[in-house]
Amino acid sequence: MVPAAEIRVAILEDQRVMRDTLAEVLESSGLRVVVSSGDPDAFLQRLAAVQPTVAIVDLMLESADGSPRVHGLGVLREVHQWHPDIHTVVLSASREPRIVEKCLAEGACGFLHKVSADVESVVRAVRSAARGERMAPFDFFDSSSQPAERGSDLNTVDPRNLLATVTSREREVLAYVASGADNLKIATHLQITERTVKAHVSSLYRKLGPENRAQLALLARQLGVRPPTGV
Repeated sequence: MVPAAEIRVAILEDQRVMRDTLAEVLESSGLRVVVSSGDPDAFLQRLAAVQPTVAIVDLMLESADGSPRVHGLGVLREVHQWHPDIHTVVLSASREPRIVEKCLAEGACGFLHKVSADVESVVRAVRSAARGERMAPFDFFDSSSQPAERGSDLNTVDPRNLLATVTSREREVLAYVASGADNLKIATHLQITERTVKAHVSSLYRKLGPENRAQLALLARQLGVRPPTGV
């Protein structure tokens, strides 16, 4: 785990109050804010010099004349291409699945909804991103929202992108579930407690949407998660 004091954060947010609040929240949690900017070009130029661990990117930025423009996806693309070691977290007022999917496809590790994100969730997202974990809103893959109800193919989320919400440890647990192993056996193999395994399995249910363990194992195989060898 990366110590909080060693997590360096860059912030791209065009609203000054929001930007300053984010910086204050992160600094008070022991993280280091090394860039705080509202200008995409200046933000990108600074990255090479300061080498942050995590970049928080506002998805909707305003132009000089005040008209809105989506610029965050371009920033994500640039960061991913030129600074692959920097993990990105997106801030957006949108919850549209296709927007979340686009951000994850451009290399974002996390996605936060501006309206509902609290102090704890922002700090948690930054720390998770620093560990290389990926996360998306819990309601992004809500099983009650089926592709047929979303109205168009553009809004249909590829099931393979479900894995973008799963942490590396959860994926290990998922692989053992796919093999048919019970919680005790998983705990033994991973050298963690059975209670921790149960927590990971519960998180997988919430993120992936199956109703029981058999469905979870089947889904794991459909997503390409293979059982560990020797189990």
